[in-house]
Amino acid sequence: MRKKIGILLALALSLLSAATAFAAAPAKPVTIGISKIVSHPALDAVVKGIQDELKDSKMNATFDVQNANGDINTAASIATKFQSQKVDLAVGVATPTAQALVNTLKGIPIVFSAVTDPVKAGLVPSLAKGGKNVTGVSDMTPVKQQIEMLLKIKPKTKRIGHIYTSSEENAVVLAGMVKQVCKEKHLEFVETTVTKSAEVKQAAQTIANRVDAIYISTDNTVVSAMSAVAEVAAKAKIPVMSADPSSSETYDVLAAWGFDYYKMGRATGKMIIEILKGKKPEQIPTRFMTKASDVDLLINLDVAKKLGLTVPADIVKAAKTVRQNGKITKK
Repeated sequence: MRKKIGILLALALSLLSAATAFAAAPAKPVTIGISKIVSHPALDAVVKGIQDELKDSKMNATFDVQNANGDINTAASIATKFQSQKVDLAVGVATPTAQALVNTLKGIPIVFSAVTDPVKAGLVPSLAKGGKNVTGVSDMTPVKQQIEMLLKIKPKTKRIGHIYTSSEENAVVLAGMVKQVCKEKHLEFVETTVTKSAEVKQAAQTIANRVDAIYISTDNTVVSAMSAVAEVAAKAKIPVMSADPSSSETYDVLAAWGFDYYKMGRATGKMIIEILKGKKPEQIPTRFMTKASDVDLLINLDVAKKLGLTVPADIVKAAKTVRQNGKITKK
């Protein structure tokens, strides 16, 4: 009997030891390829959010982060690189890089982030479900509300200038929306296009003396050259309304209203984790940032003062970030 008990005890200890070793074993390592169209604060924040979300979830992940520097051919090369590496999952940050991944990768899950209209971009068949091996998070921006806010701060605005990238599907979609809002508000729409960030300053100079204000959407190429837009606008004494607060804190932009892109990165990270745990992208619809806490409003009272404008008290109160006397206050 003692011998049997000893054998059973040894067996129990062996099983316990194996279970403990199994529980302590690290999760299977995964490689995630991230391709962003350019480097600017908003897109960089998306990448950081993704990395932090996976780190906090204890995922054993390594990241291959690539920057296409605004070049479509480079974006295609990055996609080819990810395919040859056989990454476990690829992320396209912004429309052009997401399109390159979808057009190139075979058998690899793809998650897009900071894409304005994934349906028109050909990434998914509808917003209600993912495409084959692809789904993601949209940053469709509230264009109408942004322009209405601009009009509250500068009621006498009659002509709005808009600079956008002709080769970025998201930028073209948003330009159409801006044009429609201007039509509804009986505003003159003055547009100019660019193909790369080096052209942004000249484009701003082309329209600066013909408009009362400039509106900048979540156009990655233009946003990456926001300093040039702000410089030209300051000389022309006209305000800039931007849809990207992340890139506006250090420049003379009157107001910026848009998403917290770090939080968008965290939301994208959650989606990545679902897929790595077995959920198919086809089962996941496009997700949107819908919480009030997902949105940031920046008001630059120093710029308003220089332009002789008074920002309504309710707008200042609603702002999460206020710049005044050269200092930034976060609420």
